[in-house]
Amino acid sequence: MDVVGHGGSAPAVLSGTGHGAAAGREDGVEVSSPPGREAVRADLEQVFRTAYPRVVAVAARVLGSRDAAEDVAQEVFLTFGRSSVPAGEAVRWLSVAAAHTALNHLRSGRRRASREEAADDGDAVCPDVADAVVTRDERRRVRAALARLPRRQAVALVLRHSGLSYAEVAAALDLSPGSVGTTVRRAESALRKELNRHASSD
Repeated sequence: MDVVGHGGSAPAVLSGTGHGAAAGREDGVEVSSPPGREAVRADLEQVFRTAYPRVVAVAARVLGSRDAAEDVAQEVFLTFGRSSVPAGEAVRWLSVAAAHTALNHLRSGRRRASREEAADDGDAVCPDVADAVVTRDERRRVRAALARLPRRQAVALVLRHSGLSYAEVAAALDLSPGSVGTTVRRAESALRKELNRHASSD
């Protein structure tokens, strides 16, 4: 999986209005809710400042673009702000929701062109145009293969490659710590098979 920079600080203000949260409940994590008129939770700003870098990093692993990842973070935090997720589970919930929401964006094909352009802008100066083309094509193929994986495998792989420990991935996905390594290895194997299968069909 390609490494995407995720430095920088969180925006100072998270808007309390917005649209477009991702849909569905995956692995026990609700990743959407209608905007509604519920009161925004009191701890939103504190959780936002603490968890924003990780949420963006998780989404960027999937989308390959910080701009697109920040859009996902906005959606996820808007949903979180109207949720009743316990404060102690906030980072876990947000990480999983970011992975699911980013995968939804990836599978729907939204912003594909802008994601790829933004990812290319972040590349180091390349001495050979051919190298740049190959790198861009490889990233596109990896993201497309990731979108075809079973959802739980894809999320486990994204979370692990975003820097979460085995224990954190286990807690996030309600897995036993001992099964995380197996789940991630199976996901990596499935990803390689997807890449090989589509490479041979080209």
